[in-house]
Amino acid sequence: MKIDLHAHSTASDGTESPAELVAAAKAAGLTTIAITDHDTTAGWDEAVEAAIHEGIGLVRGIEISCSRDYRSIHLLGYLPDPDDPRLAIELARARDSRVSRMDRMVQRMADDGIPITIEEVRAQVAPGATLGRPHLADALVVSGVVPDRDEAFRDLLHDGSKYYVGHYAPDPVAAIKLVRGAGGVPVLAHPFAMRTATISDEMVQEWAAAGLGGLEAHHRDHEPADVERAIRLAERHHLVITGSSDYHGTGKLNRLGEFTTEPRQWSRIVEQSHGVKVVQP
Repeated sequence: MKIDLHAHSTASDGTESPAELVAAAKAAGLTTIAITDHDTTAGWDEAVEAAIHEGIGLVRGIEISCSRDYRSIHLLGYLPDPDDPRLAIELARARDSRVSRMDRMVQRMADDGIPITIEEVRAQVAPGATLGRPHLADALVVSGVVPDRDEAFRDLLHDGSKYYVGHYAPDPVAAIKLVRGAGGVPVLAHPFAMRTATISDEMVQEWAAAGLGGLEAHHRDHEPADVERAIRLAERHHLVITGSSDYHGTGKLNRLGEFTTEPRQWSRIVEQSHGVKVVQP
């Protein structure tokens, strides 16, 4: 088995539709792929149809943007019930906040002479998709301001940029409880990547006590020492250890299947879930 538990589609900031994502996963030799778009389940239905057609396992998931003391923290939720009212309300609140945040970021750029409009940003967003900074990056590329997404984030859209504006994001403990309440399993995404390097061992301990199910240890943005630390913490707190690509299509260098999750670890996630089922090939 070859299991990749973190990938994005055009339902958020990926460059491939849910069906294209599933087909790409099949072509990459994966046996199971998770669709984990930001703060939305909008791509699930299309991905399910594609998975059945392609004969590949599909994990329906989400990536919830969280915040603690102005730190950006991402939580993966696997197999939650999308009709759970508390989870649905929280995801809708986050998506709505992203819209007003984008208006402000574009205005800050316009005030500084950067030629970009909100209409140009919206032109990069698939219908129903969660609006995010990658769409602004794509608009900047189309307008000739930067050559690619990477430079847009490096120069203009990083968290410390004067153009950056935050959006509503729940505390990790609240998000963990929402995912658990919806029958899903919460796993901390790339916990020690540069953008979340301030996560402490004590935070992991707190979140494990609140119901955290696992740590994404094997990830492109983790150095070997980060992987070792994640595994050590996961074992200490009896958490699942996952590995994932965090694939975004052409939007990032990440490639499907470059990091995967061991079947025995994946089984532990399935055993804990009681939301939606895995779509079997």
